[in-house]
Amino acid sequence: MSTAYYALFHCLARNCADTLVGRSRAHRSGPAWRTTYRALEHGYARTQCSGPAIKTFPTEIRELAESFADMQQKRQLADYDPETRWRKSDVEEDIDEAADTIDRFEAASAREQRAFAVFVLLRNRSR
Repeated sequence: MSTAYYALFHCLARNCADTLVGRSRAHRSGPAWRTTYRALEHGYARTQCSGPAIKTFPTEIRELAESFADMQQKRQLADYDPETRWRKSDVEEDIDEAADTIDRFEAASAREQRAFAVFVLLRNRSR
């Protein structure tokens, strides 16, 4: 379960850094890219991914958000509840689904990926 979740987490962290700082190493600040990559918070990202505002994003983004929140919950059960048991086939299915979800997410427009990066990284202050 950790493999499926962390594949999604690192996809999202990489997307945040790539879309906000730059994909090309030659044209970006390494420290700024690493800081942005590391800025993704598990709990805040899950809250954003499972909240009502996620419905404003296109399908490819919403699917990643839904999978991210679901896999985070499964990972926490797998890592912290010693009585939780998983069938190998279920875990393999979740890993395959995470890979497919990442592929669809990466096909979303750069504009939508950038908006999602801001959505999961930055807290919205009402005043």
